[in-house]
Parts: sequence; C-alpha cells; structure tokens
Amino acid sequence: MSLTTPEETALIAPERDRKHESHFDAARVTVIRPQRRLISFGFKDIWDYRDLLYLLVWRDVKVRYKQTVIGFAWAVLQPVVSMIVFTLIFGRGAHLATGGVPYPILTYTALLPWQFMSTGLTTSTTSIVSSQALVTKVYFPRLLIPIGPVISGLVDFFAGLGVLVLLMIYYHVHVGWTVLMLPVFLLFAMAVAATVGIWLSALNVRYRDIQYAVPFLVQILFFVSPIAYSTLVFPPWIRPYLGINPIAGVVTGFRWALLGNQAAQVGSIIFVSLGMMVVLLLAGIAFFRRVERSFADVV
Repeated sequence: MSLTTPEETALIAPERDRKHESHFDAARVTVIRPQRRLISFGFKDIWDYRDLLYLLVWRDVKVRYKQTVIGFAWAVLQPVVSMIVFTLIFGRGAHLATGGVPYPILTYTALLPWQFMSTGLTTSTTSIVSSQALVTKVYFPRLLIPIGPVISGLVDFFAGLGVLVLLMIYYHVHVGWTVLMLPVFLLFAMAVAATVGIWLSALNVRYRDIQYAVPFLVQILFFVSPIAYSTLVFPPWIRPYLGINPIAGVVTGFRWALLGNQAAQVGSIIFVSLGMMVVLLLAGIAFFRRVERSFADVV
C-alpha cells in the first residue's frame, strides 16, 4: 500500500476533481441543433418529453376549475342545458327526423364530442401566448403546448359520458356491439381538436386577431355540423359530402357507435372526414414545426 504525504494529496486532489468535473459536464451537455430535414414532425421529441405533457395536462385541469363554485359540474351542466334547449326548439317545434331515436339522446350523443372538441380547440388557440414564460426560457417540443388542453378535456368528457349513460337507461336505449368502437371515435375527436388547435395556436402567435375570431368560427362549425339535427335530414347523395367537415365525421361516428341505427351512409362520411383530418393534421404539424423557431421572438 502506497502512502502519500499531506502535501502530495493536496496536489493530487485538484487534478482528480478536475477529471471528475470534466466527465460529469460531458455527460450532462445537451446539444440542440436545427433540423436538417425539410419536414420534421418531431414525434420522437414528443415521446421523450411525455412527462412534461402530463404536467401540462394536470396544470390545465387544476386551473380550469380553480375558485369555481360548482367545479366539475360545469362539464355536465353545459351539454345538458344545450340538450334541453334543442329539444324544446328543434325536437318539439321543428319535428326533425331522428330515425326513431329520442331527440334528447340524438342531440346529447353529438353534444358530448362537440363540447370536447370545441373546448379543446378554443383553449389550444391561446396556449402558446399564455405560456410565454416557458416558450422564451426553456427548450422543449412546443407542440406539447396546444396538445395539452385537448387531453385535459377528457376529464369533462367522461363526466358528461356518465350523464349519457343515465339518459340511455331512462329512455330504454340499448347499445350493440358498435359501442366497442367508441374509443376509436374518441381518438378521432382528439385528433380533430388537436389539428385545429395546432393551426390556430401557431397563427395566433403572430396574428392576435385569431383568438377573437375563434368564437365566431366555433359558431359556424356548430351549425354546419350535424349536432342539433341528424344526417337523415339530407338527401342520400349529399351525405357523403358532409364528411369534408371532420367534426361531422366524429359526430356521426359517435352516434353510430352508441345508437347503431344511425348507420345510413355512415362509412362514407367517416372515411371522408378521416382523410381530411389526416391531411390537415400532417400539414398543421409541418407548418407548426416550421414557424415555432420564431415563437420566442414574436410571443
């Protein structure tokens, strides 16, 4: 065993500490380089930062109903009140075709995904601007910001789904095997809300008029989507063209999954909507990834 004097130890220790420091620094350094590909969707980055996505979602859930009187009851109250109003005006007044389904059930099965999508795209629009402190100081995939509000809306969706179960029991509406497709259409609704939210959030960073135009856009989307009415009110040759609006595909799919007998030309509407959604989603992600490098300077 070799012995060293205190003087020799004093000379060796700094050199040993410098070696450990250099090794530690090399292990901790993260190099961020610009993308060399023309289009990069960054799906790997999103997966790597999934813990941050969870924190953003949980933050949105807590902030949404903070200091509210009735809390999560708002998630149930809004679609229920809308259902009652539509039933009184359209169900009893206009006598719209429902295919033998009670009008409150027909309306609520559409209001449920609509409330989820409209809330998600509305909150996603201002998400980048409201997260200015994060965008300007910390690196992370910016795409997580508009996606977070969409996922947080699942809390409201499942609360409203419980009311739908009670309504179907009350009206003696039975479900078939098609209900197994409901998770698929829920993912479809999430994708549609995220698609619109990605586009609007990126545009809102540079053009703040977008956040004021969104309520007007939501109203237009509501009336052009088969929510207060069924697709059966349209001639058969027109129904496939309704799928150009992706929200129409989601609403039609929900009704088919829960009611079954609303399956008139459901496949054509859903496939057209799915194709439109995929095109808009990929184009929206590509656009978002292209302009996100200027967010910190503009926001």
